[in-house]
Amino acid sequence: MNSKKYVFLTLISILYFSCSTQKTSTDDFFSVFETYASDESLLKKNLTKIASEEFNGRETGKPGQKDASHYIADYYKSLGIISPMKDGNYFQEVPKEFFNKNAQNDSENVLAYIEGDTYPEEVIVISAHYDHLGNVDGQIYFGADDDASGTAAVMEIARLFNLAKKEGRGPKRSVLFLHVTGEEIGLFGSKYYTSHPIFPLDKTVANLNIDMIGRVDEKHSKNPDYVYLIGSDKLSQDLHNLSEQVNQSTVKLELDYTFNSENDPNRFYYRSDHYNFAKNKIPVIFYFNGTHEDYHNPSDTADKINYHMLAKRTNLIFYTAWEIANRQERISLTTN
Repeated sequence: MNSKKYVFLTLISILYFSCSTQKTSTDDFFSVFETYASDESLLKKNLTKIASEEFNGRETGKPGQKDASHYIADYYKSLGIISPMKDGNYFQEVPKEFFNKNAQNDSENVLAYIEGDTYPEEVIVISAHYDHLGNVDGQIYFGADDDASGTAAVMEIARLFNLAKKEGRGPKRSVLFLHVTGEEIGLFGSKYYTSHPIFPLDKTVANLNIDMIGRVDEKHSKNPDYVYLIGSDKLSQDLHNLSEQVNQSTVKLELDYTFNSENDPNRFYYRSDHYNFAKNKIPVIFYFNGTHEDYHNPSDTADKINYHMLAKRTNLIFYTAWEIANRQERISLTTN
């Protein structure tokens, strides 16, 4: 690091920790920012695999989805990141009856977990759905952006938390990496988890949900350094403020709140897995790149992903999760 950059970061650090209205986490936040960042090549490797022909579009309950679930579980095993389930199984089984006739077979959420050092009973959930639309009339719906991008991001964030823990910087709070099934047919995987939680919902501090963060929409074609945030201020102004502060102190993306409006006709707040947490009064942020011409089409393929922006957005989510996990006080709900 050159001296000018060091002085600049030091000044920002002083401003961040002195001006924040919240009690921030750790003395080494900026050391973490400088040390840990997502690996674009690993994101690409995992996304390309998940969105490959091998998994045949990952339709809920079908063999391709089940093969994808094993790929994700094997990834966590390879890193030594444990399951939170008592029997060590990474799969939370979701019976076919729960899908209300929208799936023909049982399916499974995939869960992995890093225990907190100081407040292990408090849990941050980082989620993404890994199912997609399957194979329709011989055409594979690859779902690279929707949501292999979010799936790969969760896997990479887990790797970074695990690396930090190995280097003596384990999180104060526990972190659950939750890959849900059945999103495309009605948010069923997250509904099942919140109906059958592995950790008490009243001990669940926040949910950061990632659904489509690998592309750039038409609105931002000339300035791709953005991400849409939805829901951050719905239940917790505390979470919203933290999110803004972390972004300004690290990756400095444009945080676009267009779809956060109560008047937004798309109603995206109600259309991804964070909503099942929000219904249970758990603060949420939904990270999203907006729709595009390949949305829910077979043409949503891995070669169209903007891997640089995927990595940058993944970093923002990791740094936000890091701050939530390591600050002294848990995220508070806004009281009316």
